[in-house]
Amino acid sequence: MKFVTGLLAAVLLLAGVGASHAVVRIAEDRGGRIGTYVDKYQGLRSSGEQVIIDGLCASACTIVLGAVPHDKICVTSHANLGFHAAWDFGANGRAVTNPEATQMLYSMYPSQVRRWIAARGGLKPQMIFLRGKQLLSMYKPCYLDAQASSPKPSAARRDLRQRDVITPDPAVLARQPD
Repeated sequence: MKFVTGLLAAVLLLAGVGASHAVVRIAEDRGGRIGTYVDKYQGLRSSGEQVIIDGLCASACTIVLGAVPHDKICVTSHANLGFHAAWDFGANGRAVTNPEATQMLYSMYPSQVRRWIAARGGLKPQMIFLRGKQLLSMYKPCYLDAQASSPKPSAARRDLRQRDVITPDPAVLARQPD
């Protein structure tokens, strides 16, 4: 009976550790509507969780850089951030640049990212990519790089502290700080 009680206590302890050190992993996120991402990342910011960027984070996904504290973001060797001007559908169904939304998007980024974008001519309809050494000069590397970047980690190999998700989980976003 003491063995079962000890085992149960150990399981509960590990479950508590996992919940308090949860990680949100962003990969292969091509973005979407700016407002949707602002809403998603507001909750993620207040959750205090670590964000791993491990693959493509493009368009509105990049709002995470301004919404989540810098010290809560890390990047793997696979991280690839894509930036472009905001756009709307025009009368003929074609994409039309929205200057006001583009300025709002640009203003959300941290200063070092804004400088990098400005050095490349600003946000334009064409995508520009921040990755590799330039990205690592702005954000810390993830210590879980090998594990976080594996395509489909098995349950046995997965770190108990990591939740492997593509975008922030709605349950995480719904939590409010006490």
